[in-house]
Amino acid sequence: MLLGIDVGGTHTDAVIIDRGKIAARAKVETCRENLIVSLDAVLTKILKPEFKQSIDRINLSTTLTTNAIIEEQLEEVGVLTVAGPGLAPETFNHNLGRHFQLFAGAIDHRGTRQRELDGEALNKALLQLRKAGIKVFAVAGKFSSRNPEFEDILAAEAAPYADFVAIGHKISGQLNFPRRLATAYYNAAVWRRYNNFADAICGSLEKFNLHAPLNILKADGGTIDFKSSRSSPVQTILSGPAASVMGIIALSSIHEDAVILDIGGTTTDIAIFAQGAPLLEKEGASFAGRATSIRAIKTCSIGIGGDSLIAIDESGAVKVGPQRPGPPLAFNGSAPTLLDACNVKGLCALGNMEKSWAGLTQLAMEVSANMVDLAEEVINLALKAIHNRCLQVLEEINQKPAYTVAEIIHSQTIAPQKLFIMGGPARVFAPELKKIFALETVVPENFDVANAVGAALTRPTQEIDLFADTGKKRMLIPALDLRKEIDRSYSLEEAREDGINALKNSFEKYHFADDSSPEIEIINAEEFNMVDDYSISSKSIRVSCQLKPGLETDYRNA
Repeated sequence: MLLGIDVGGTHTDAVIIDRGKIAARAKVETCRENLIVSLDAVLTKILKPEFKQSIDRINLSTTLTTNAIIEEQLEEVGVLTVAGPGLAPETFNHNLGRHFQLFAGAIDHRGTRQRELDGEALNKALLQLRKAGIKVFAVAGKFSSRNPEFEDILAAEAAPYADFVAIGHKISGQLNFPRRLATAYYNAAVWRRYNNFADAICGSLEKFNLHAPLNILKADGGTIDFKSSRSSPVQTILSGPAASVMGIIALSSIHEDAVILDIGGTTTDIAIFAQGAPLLEKEGASFAGRATSIRAIKTCSIGIGGDSLIAIDESGAVKVGPQRPGPPLAFNGSAPTLLDACNVKGLCALGNMEKSWAGLTQLAMEVSANMVDLAEEVINLALKAIHNRCLQVLEEINQKPAYTVAEIIHSQTIAPQKLFIMGGPARVFAPELKKIFALETVVPENFDVANAVGAALTRPTQEIDLFADTGKKRMLIPALDLRKEIDRSYSLEEAREDGINALKNSFEKYHFADDSSPEIEIINAEEFNMVDDYSISSKSIRVSCQLKPGLETDYRNA
């Protein structure tokens, strides 16, 4: 049996899947002040005695790290970096906190040390950071994927002062230094918050006597084992939207260009599919203007959901969202929401209808409007805002080549033919959204727990980059901290084989889920001749491979 849990901003959902079918499902309101209260509540609801000893794997998705970044609830980080020549500091230190430290030193594109690291400046900076009370650090150096020695030195020197040090080359093997630096920064900034959450998760599962392997969803539509996520919490950014995409894949057969909407209580997540495959942020996702190396399914959010606040602004105009004051009036909330407007307009009949009517009546009196007309205006405003955001996303995508998780490059225009809707209010809004989008509209079975289904069925994934320099007789896989001596005849084919074997060994080491035969694919393989004194002297080789994201095949076959 597979247990999938999605800790969302409004609701926490759980499903148990047995032999390809949903054996149990549960939904509780999320306690945002203490997510463990929600986890305990949903486990109490779903775990019948006969299930407890039959859970083979637990997959979790959460908005914790994403919300920490969006709400700027980040710990102060000591950022230690060596950039060398060629990049102006303003191109890579974009708002990385108040404790950014840049040191002299340089490693070139082949991993050769060109200038020594300034140890005296490093020691002085560490003393200052210690006085400032800094306890988490991020270290990154230009070309550390080719030679990580400066990052290793920075990490070792910071360790005596630190509770945690995020090391750039161990998080990502990408050569893009600014992205790797931002990724290390975020990894350190959310580390303590995430690990407090992880401690509580483990305590909660222990309380329920659940000892199955535990994984958490990543932004790329795969999972990472929970133990590894403790040192790399940045991988769990966008875990919730990834669960949305994997959920709709599990519940629907998508073969065409399509728009996916996951409508929650607080936000609506938007994803675009090209020829049945979700689009990918190939270079990495961005947050607050900072580009990272976190490989992610391409999604975006708009602050419109079933619980979005209806308000009147200073000019007397009606507004919907992005605030969420709590549940709708119909469910004993304190202020009118979008769902209350749907009750009044007759799109649904949920909760205490009289409270919805009373709340909209009061609001209508403030603007001298008819209550039903006001409800219709509110609904139109909200759904048109979602539609307009989708059009903006499509326009942005169609201005450049699009990459799917299948690594297909789409240069042609993506023109959606279907609209897929999931999330609690999906059926309420589907008829109106169908009119606005003018597309065939699908609301799949189990639409209201789709994220939990996606979480439960998602397979593990991992990506590595291999670098080899035959002139220096060195092969390096930064993410695995693996180094190997090679000879000058080392070939691209050998590099491909080494990359696949290293990924297989890593898979077996961490016992990802219960997959016995991981599907590994090469996503990039290239070699370049290195020229010295006008003649070819050696080769530079790079290979990227990954455990392919996807769903458990038993469920899809069933």
